[in-house]
Amino acid sequence: MSIGTYAELKTSIANFLARDDLTAQIPDFIQLAEGRMSRELETREQEKRSTATLTSGDEYIALPTDMREVREVKLNTSPLTVLTYHSPTSLDGSYPSDATGKPLGFSIIGREMKLRPVPDSAYTAEIVYIGSLTAISDSNTPTLFLRSPDLYLYGALAEAYAYLLDEQRAAQYDQKFSRGIEEVRRDEQRAHYGSGSLFIKSIYSKQNASME
Repeated sequence: MSIGTYAELKTSIANFLARDDLTAQIPDFIQLAEGRMSRELETREQEKRSTATLTSGDEYIALPTDMREVREVKLNTSPLTVLTYHSPTSLDGSYPSDATGKPLGFSIIGREMKLRPVPDSAYTAEIVYIGSLTAISDSNTPTLFLRSPDLYLYGALAEAYAYLLDEQRAAQYDQKFSRGIEEVRRDEQRAHYGSGSLFIKSIYSKQNASME
């Protein structure tokens, strides 16, 4: 059968398991697979933008709730002002006072972004970031699912067999799932950078690890 909807995915998982007593657990298996995909992938679908209005005198703004990695922070001034990332210590060292002005740097502290200099006006900030995948449901069909339904199927089956304590089959489907993740990574990298001969650093490098 085809796998083009959430209902068809759940049916296909049940068919592969050849069991009719796990209906209530199958959505959990899918959710667990999606959690791993969100952690390991950086797809175009996960690239998002969020805007925030800065408050004069307040150096902190809340981060998007689903943010995993910051790509860019800029102020919608004319011309645009792109902020530079600093570690918390470096930010305080570079801007040691609480003097106000147009923010030029930022750091991540918990679930907030710290800006320096402290904003002196209600600037509009735009954050480009990598977020979590949107969960599949009866009312939402993610692009990743439409392009790679096998990834959802194998990921859910790996979780299902782990739940059933069938280590051999869990490992079998986890291998298929891991291979699918690598294939999606290569596909996404081609979409970002094309297939020319230029050397470009992978979007899956650890270049932003210090920002987490």
